[in-house]
Amino acid sequence: MQSTKLHILNSKGLQLQAYLELPANQKPKNYAIFAHCFTCSSTLKPVKNISRALTTHGFGVVRFDFTGLGKSEGAFADSHFSANVDDLLAVNKYMAEHYRAPSLLVGHSLGGAAVIVAASQLDNVKAVATIGAPATTEHVKRHFSHQFDEIPEKGHVEVNIGGRPFKINQEFVEDFDKTDLPEITKQLRKPILIMHAPFDQVVGIDNAQQLFVNAFHPKSFISLNDADHLLLRDKDSLYVGNMIGAWVQRYFETADNKILDTEDEQLVAHLNLLEDNFTISIQTKRHNFVADEPVSFGGDDFGPTPYDFLSAGLAACTAMTLKLYAERKKWDLQEVFVYITYSKKHSADLMQGPDKPTRFDHLLKKLKFVGDLDATQKDKLVEIASKCPVHKTLLSEIVIDTEVLA
Repeated sequence: MQSTKLHILNSKGLQLQAYLELPANQKPKNYAIFAHCFTCSSTLKPVKNISRALTTHGFGVVRFDFTGLGKSEGAFADSHFSANVDDLLAVNKYMAEHYRAPSLLVGHSLGGAAVIVAASQLDNVKAVATIGAPATTEHVKRHFSHQFDEIPEKGHVEVNIGGRPFKINQEFVEDFDKTDLPEITKQLRKPILIMHAPFDQVVGIDNAQQLFVNAFHPKSFISLNDADHLLLRDKDSLYVGNMIGAWVQRYFETADNKILDTEDEQLVAHLNLLEDNFTISIQTKRHNFVADEPVSFGGDDFGPTPYDFLSAGLAACTAMTLKLYAERKKWDLQEVFVYITYSKKHSADLMQGPDKPTRFDHLLKKLKFVGDLDATQKDKLVEIASKCPVHKTLLSEIVIDTEVLA
C-alpha cells in the first residue's frame, strides 16, 4: 500500500503532516478523514490498519497529526479540543480544494468527539463513525485534575499521560468545558456508527450509551468485545476498519472498484488506456491487486512490475514447498526468507552456451532459514527449493495460446 505525504496548513498557519491512502486502483469514489486519539499520532499502527482497511472498501483516507502531535507543527498545549476541530476543518478544506470533499469522518477516542463536532459544521460529510469516543472530556481531565491549581501560578504544568510528558496550559484546561457533545450529537441528524469496547478502561462504555441515546436514527452501535482502548491488536483495528467500510455502504455508494469478471478463467488483467499509463487492475476469483511500472519507465509506481510478480510467484511457491517438506520431516524450520533477483545475462556470464554470446533470462534465488537446522538439512532444503511447482514450470517448455474474445 502506497501512502502520499501531504502538508496542510491549519487556520493558525501551522503545518499539519498527513498521509493519503488510496484503494488499489488509485481511484476512490469517496474520501474519508481519520482523526486519531488524544496524545496519539497518524502513524500509530491501529490508525494505519483502520485507514487501509477502509481503502479496500473504495475509500481514499487521510490520516493526519493534530497540532503539536506526531510531526505536525505547534506545541501540544495548542492541541486543545477546539483546535482539534479546527484542524479537521482545515484538512477537510484542503481535500475539497485538491481532491474531493470528504464524505466520511472517522474518529478514535477524543478524535471521535472532534469528528462529531466537525461533522455538524460540514455539509459535505454524510456519515460519521466513532471508536471509543467520550461523551464528555472528563475522562481526559482526570489524568491531571490534581494539578489544575498549579496552572495559574506556573502558566502551565507538565503531566504524564501514557508514560509520556505533556505541557498543559490554562486554555487547554478551560477548552474541555466548552462543548456539549451529547447535544451536538442530538442535533447532528446524520448516520452515525458508535463503536466501543464494553470493558474499555480509559473511556467507559457509558460514554457510548450517552452518545447513542442522544443520536437520532439512522444510528448504529457495534461492540468491540474485549478490545483495548487503543486497539493495539491488529485483529481489533482491522475489524473496526472493515465494519465501518461495510456499514457506510448503506448510506452512500462507496465502490468505484468494480470487480472484474474473470469469465471463468483463473485471472483477468485490465488496462484503461484512456485514463492510465501502465496501471493494471488484476482480479482472480477472490483477490485483486495492481501492477505498474516505475516512474522512470513512464509508469506511476502504484504497484509491483510484471517481473516483480513473476519473481513473487517463484518466491512464494518456494517458501510454501519448503514449509511442507520441513513439516513432513518434522524439522525445526521456523521461518524461511526467499530473495529473488531477475536480470538479463549473457551465456558467457553464466559459463554456458555456444561460442557466440546469447542473452538469458536469469533468476537468482537466495534462501535464509531460521531454526535449529544442521548443514545436511539446509543442503536438502536447497535441493527441495528447486522442486517447487513454479520453479519447475519456469524451467519447462511452456506453450502459450492466445485467443481474441469478441
